[in-house]
Amino acid sequence: MLKNLLKKVPRKPRFLLADDEADVRFLLREYLTTLGLAAEEASDGQEALRIFEKKGPFEILVTDLVMPGLDGLSLIRRIKEKEPETMILAMTGYARDYGYVDVVAAGADDLIQKPFSLEEFEARLARLLREWKLKEELRALSIRDALTDIFNRRYFEERLIEETHRALRQGYPLCLFMIDVDHFKLYNDTRGHQDGDVLLKTLAEILCGCTREKVDQPFRYGGDEFVVLLPHTDIEGARKVAERILNSFRKAGFSPTTLSIGIAKLIPREDVRRSADDLVRRADEAMYRAKRSGGDRVEIDPESLKN
Repeated sequence: MLKNLLKKVPRKPRFLLADDEADVRFLLREYLTTLGLAAEEASDGQEALRIFEKKGPFEILVTDLVMPGLDGLSLIRRIKEKEPETMILAMTGYARDYGYVDVVAAGADDLIQKPFSLEEFEARLARLLREWKLKEELRALSIRDALTDIFNRRYFEERLIEETHRALRQGYPLCLFMIDVDHFKLYNDTRGHQDGDVLLKTLAEILCGCTREKVDQPFRYGGDEFVVLLPHTDIEGARKVAERILNSFRKAGFSPTTLSIGIAKLIPREDVRRSADDLVRRADEAMYRAKRSGGDRVEIDPESLKN
């Protein structure tokens, strides 16, 4: 049952197993391994929280409710605060102390009583996976731009914070492109909206083709504006990618349109949010300098060149 279900999920979920009983963790991990699923183990709630923050987020948390230190209910609440989409299966051998309603109110998706058979665990897990699969499918629709099929602005704002946090924490460079199509309104008015749509879809394909798959992230920001996040890329590397995009668009034959590209590098500010907002502002200003200079060019944020 589970193997067939796993063939239909968009990606394999990662598991975090939290239980102070080593035998329980071992059995569950061995079972998940036979299904080709990765799992991390934690012997108490505090360790589970540390692993979640360091290696997460995890798609599914399986946790005991009675553990030393940070108990299961507190762990569930903390995990849901950090990652509301994580599916949670709670376990307990103290059924009289924990009611289903209380556990679900804390944020768990299901409750299983110890001791349980692998067949019962599989049935509960299958239910969670079906719900997770549906959420993933709905999420995939919600984060894609309908016209170009690349990520949309909503997802950009989510990824921007995540990438900024990771880059600041790990100390690697992060660059951002702000891209605007010059003379797009004129092109739309003279050629028609269908041709305008073809231009936007072609530009999205160029962005995907000129950047690293599963590393760099192109997004449609709105209208004829696009953005690209480039982790592990310094200003010189970003400039080369931007020039490649510019040249590819020139060859695509959408005259009189051209591209104005602004580049900025992440500079640490007071916190993650201010750092992210500052990155967008400087890339946007660089893009508008390119437009004021006639377009068809790349402009680099001056502050990024100093840092």
